[in-house]
Amino acid sequence: MDFKIKHDIKGRIRVHMLQKRMTYRQADKLLFYIRSFSFVTSAKVYENTADISVCYSTGRAEVIKALKDFNYNIVLDENIAENSGRELNSKYKEKLITKTVLYFGGKMFVPYPIRAVYTAFKAGGYIAKGITSVLNKKIDVSVLDAAAIGVSALRGEMNTVGSVIYLLGIGELLEEWTHKKSVDDIARSMSLNIKKVWLVSEEQEMLVSSSDIKAGDKVVVRMGNVIPFDGTVYSGEAMVNQASLTGETAAVKKEKDGYVYAGTVVEEGEITITVKQTTGSTRFEKIVAMIEDSQKLKSKVESRAEHLADSLVPYTLIGTGAVWAFTRNVTKALSVLMVDFSCALKLAIPLSVLSAIREAGRYGITVKGGKYLEAVSRSDTIVFDKTGTLTKARPAVKEIYSFCEKSPDEMLRIAACLEEHFPHSMAKAVVKAAKEKGLEHEEMHSKVKYIVAHGIASYINESKVVIGSYHFVFEDEKCTIDEIYADTFNLLPKEYSHLYLAVDNKLSAVICIEDPLREEASDVIQALKRAGFRKTVMMTGDNNHTASSIAKKIGINEFYSEVLPEDKAAYIENEKKTGSAVIMVGDGINDSPALSAADAGVAISDGAEIAREIADITIAADDLNEIVTLKILSDKLMKRIDLNYRLIVGINAGLIVLGIGGFIMPATSALLHNISTIGISVKSMRNLLK
Repeated sequence: MDFKIKHDIKGRIRVHMLQKRMTYRQADKLLFYIRSFSFVTSAKVYENTADISVCYSTGRAEVIKALKDFNYNIVLDENIAENSGRELNSKYKEKLITKTVLYFGGKMFVPYPIRAVYTAFKAGGYIAKGITSVLNKKIDVSVLDAAAIGVSALRGEMNTVGSVIYLLGIGELLEEWTHKKSVDDIARSMSLNIKKVWLVSEEQEMLVSSSDIKAGDKVVVRMGNVIPFDGTVYSGEAMVNQASLTGETAAVKKEKDGYVYAGTVVEEGEITITVKQTTGSTRFEKIVAMIEDSQKLKSKVESRAEHLADSLVPYTLIGTGAVWAFTRNVTKALSVLMVDFSCALKLAIPLSVLSAIREAGRYGITVKGGKYLEAVSRSDTIVFDKTGTLTKARPAVKEIYSFCEKSPDEMLRIAACLEEHFPHSMAKAVVKAAKEKGLEHEEMHSKVKYIVAHGIASYINESKVVIGSYHFVFEDEKCTIDEIYADTFNLLPKEYSHLYLAVDNKLSAVICIEDPLREEASDVIQALKRAGFRKTVMMTGDNNHTASSIAKKIGINEFYSEVLPEDKAAYIENEKKTGSAVIMVGDGINDSPALSAADAGVAISDGAEIAREIADITIAADDLNEIVTLKILSDKLMKRIDLNYRLIVGINAGLIVLGIGGFIMPATSALLHNISTIGISVKSMRNLLK
């Protein structure tokens, strides 16, 4: 694409694309495109001027070539954001600038009589809203605004009325803008990112890119996976968790001809769906609607602020009446009316929470509601799953021991054929190892059944095949080991996790998987203790020897081995009964009950889809230090809210005293009150972390 260079220094270049102005969509596409290159460290696109600023780590020539190769018809990854927030930000900036220019421009250039008529017209709307509240037997902030504006208008102080209306309008715009931006940020982070799906074609299943799917195709969704598209159930039945869209926690049964929605999760069973729609922003819009309507967004401090705000309104009115009764001075009484605590409380506290949620997103942390930040702040116990959480999310196959006449590679091929259907880090390790060895594993089995926290069962050539944990293979399935292999079995290396494969109730192979600890795990545990957690706990399905070794290495207070999903959830419920606030951190299907039971469930971003959907918070998989960041951010949010309470009470109480004492006029009280409200609100929108 044609462009000209406007500014060029080492490591940074700014160019102007040769067009008058970009659309929001074009700007997003260009930004997504240039950020996709590894040599680009950061980039910004300015749609108004059609400029792009690029910071890069390698040679300038690569950036120039990339920009020359770009055009708006280029096909990009399906993850390009259709709801980036660019248009929203631009719209509200224009509204704020327009309102400010009209207000101050009007004062400078429009004659007073015309301004007075216009102000009276605008005041009518506020007064009507206040009267409506009174008629509905509600004494809220709109009644105070109406009274202050109405009394000032009756006294002929139209400049005061204009100032109050302008400041109220600015406050409303800031609140609306921040709220919508924060909700959009949350919704976008909750939107789907499914790259591969199982397509049914001529009774065969093929793993294909989700971008290849079109309406009418049939897609298989198994337990623990997210439904990728809206559609109807063609075959099978399943219990589907729809909490991400409806807020209901109980799973809903879906069977033939039932309708399913993109983004919901199959908790149990398996279904084949006929795809209805593959494109568009319907998923995003559904999530926005759910967040807007859901009480999930409300923390206790927000609800308390709103309740306190409304409850203070009658006292402000009573105080105004009392001052007039004792002083018979309308001016002093009006000074009380011009100052209300409720406006600042209703604005500053929610803005603090929403801004903290948005800031968390900058650190790769997705928080689905304010109450979860509050829960993290007061939590004193944190429970970790081991595999994929305290250990790396990329375990690797290290050894394969065959306990039959077939080769280790053949055993790996069979294991990969079964494991590729299920979202677990161990399963991914097996599939990856087979791929690296070039082992083709076409579908050669019958329908597979997944038993949570245990393993997989299926049939190959009428032989029953099971793969999973020791408990599942030897205790549940009653499999045995040929005596000639007993010594080999007893000498299996203890440092690895073991995956057992049995055919027709005979152990056929053991796959040894290395699951190394994250480098930062020990430091994170110590940092969490310093941040206020009195108890750190690890729960794992692994054997006691492995669990004990890891707990000792990283400084965990307590550990529990060979636990089932229900054991994790039961432990958390018992801790809560003792008065503890508990965080659960996990990444697998088997962590889902515990994530639901915790005061705040934290999922790892590249873990099982059901874990991410059920969890209240999601962190990126790269670094566990984000949990420490989350705790610090939550604590700072609570401190900010406490400070806001003190500032609001102190400033407004001081203005009332000054007004009653006759030191300032009502117009000044209104001006200072609104300025302080906006000031506290703007301060509440600043980042909590450096």
